[in-house]
Amino acid sequence: MDRRTTLLTAAEVLAWWVALTVLWLVLISAVDTLEFVVGTAAAAVGALAATAARRVVTAR
Repeated sequence: MDRRTTLLTAAEVLAWWVALTVLWLVLISAVDTLEFVVGTAAAAVGALAATAARRVVTAR
């Protein structure tokens, strides 16, 4: 990958991570530290999976 592709991929993962974190925070009733940490970790995994899935579908 070249530098531009790397930056675009990182920006996509970041966008997914932010969107999924916001969704998590909207859907839970009370936000404490543990729930925030778990939510952001789950959002990071989801962001990586969404980006990987999009890249696989685009490569076809």
